[in-house]
Amino acid sequence: MFQDFDLQVILRAAPYLFGEGMVFTLTLTAIATVGGIALGTLLALARLSGSRAAATMAAAYVNLFRALPLILVIFLFYFLVPYVGQWVTGASRPVQVGARNSAIVTFTLFEAAYFSEIIRSGVQSIPRGQLAAAQALGMRYAQTMTTIILPQAFRAMAPVLLTQTIVLFQDTSLVYVLSLTDFLGGATKIAQREGRLVEMYLFAALVYLSICFSTSRVVAHLQKRLATPI
Repeated sequence: MFQDFDLQVILRAAPYLFGEGMVFTLTLTAIATVGGIALGTLLALARLSGSRAAATMAAAYVNLFRALPLILVIFLFYFLVPYVGQWVTGASRPVQVGARNSAIVTFTLFEAAYFSEIIRSGVQSIPRGQLAAAQALGMRYAQTMTTIILPQAFRAMAPVLLTQTIVLFQDTSLVYVLSLTDFLGGATKIAQREGRLVEMYLFAALVYLSICFSTSRVVAHLQKRLATPI
């Protein structure tokens, strides 16, 4: 199988794969992670708040997105939102969202549901006595969360958030359904054009393996550091 293995096709493709494909993959991962954590934090706080309406709506959001496959959400957003936008704005044609914007918004909304559960668990791991003490000092709920509870919670759940980010990094390969060029999508295009599927897919697998494995080692080290009292 490896008698005709062509290393040159990998060397020729590397600038394109890393200069365009990997840049998009990392950009999408970073934006969806930051946006997902921000929205996920709001969802988690809503579920932990004393408002039944806010908790119910946040729970419905989380359960909805966690019950749907990511690829289905990508399709629904890309094909359905333009018509929803047309109906809301009263435009004569569907509102153009674009594949790139669809991917960014979809991944952010989808990952927020998962980050929300991680953050909610992190907040619940903080002793409730701290919240009661802050309330006794006259601190408001929002002030207590931002200055006392959330900093401790994020420190405790940092390894889990990074693990979910690794999963997100792997899931970005699904943008191929929107004809976007991520790292794996770029490798697929070159593999089909050059007729070198084995070389390109093996190379892509090694790149994903090296990145995810090294990141997982960082997560394991971080878990040990956080498990040690400072």
